[in-house]
Amino acid sequence: MTRVIERVKRNSKQSSKHPTANEADTGDARRDRWRKHRIARRAEFVEAALRALDTHGPDLGMEDVAAEAGVTKPVLYRHFDDKADLYVALGQRGTEILFQRLIPAINAELAPVPRIRMALDAFFSVIEEHPNLYRLLARGGLQEKAVVKSDVVAEDKELIATALTALLGDYMRMFNMDSGAAEPWAHGIVGMVQSTGEWWLDRRSMGRDSVVEYLTQIIWAAIDGLSRQQGIVIDPNLPLEENKVVQMRKSQEKQVEGQ
Repeated sequence: MTRVIERVKRNSKQSSKHPTANEADTGDARRDRWRKHRIARRAEFVEAALRALDTHGPDLGMEDVAAEAGVTKPVLYRHFDDKADLYVALGQRGTEILFQRLIPAINAELAPVPRIRMALDAFFSVIEEHPNLYRLLARGGLQEKAVVKSDVVAEDKELIATALTALLGDYMRMFNMDSGAAEPWAHGIVGMVQSTGEWWLDRRSMGRDSVVEYLTQIIWAAIDGLSRQQGIVIDPNLPLEENKVVQMRKSQEKQVEGQ
């Protein structure tokens, strides 16, 4: 998740007067304790903003966040430059929540179909728990309100698609298949899942388990169909001999290794 952490760190620098968790200790014990206190306090307010967002929707005001946090608005403004700064922090927190669930699911040592199902359920569980946050980020609310033009959803889509490209490509090479299809496949899968997620949040015409299962079947059908065209039959319920995983490192944005 290093690439995600680096992006959050980069975006956090936009509000230079606010300390971040990535800053090194200064050696001044008193100053460092105060800095850590402010970092923890800001994080508490972001969590309060998430709760307020779930209650009031994307049009929540700073007074809603302050009330949820049990403080006054002036106290809140000591930790955020303005509402835009808070919205950027919400976007960063949303990314953290998503990737904390998604990356372990993508890397699970499971058979192909259970692994696909687990990754999809990780995504849908996040948007189900925080629908207003997803709507805020996916429908442009953050870009319109934030001083820093940051398309969190587009950046997350690119990160996930790049990770999937590496993962699919490595498996395709393992089976001596043309890995050139990995990148368009990955972007197609990510786009389909996001579009379905937005539809599902609006309609809720079926439960989470059902939409996850339908998407699992569609994605597996595509993988199975292509592999069979190449004379390769993969058991969907049997773990593969090699479990390829996505490693996100500081020196390499994406890397896939065999375990």
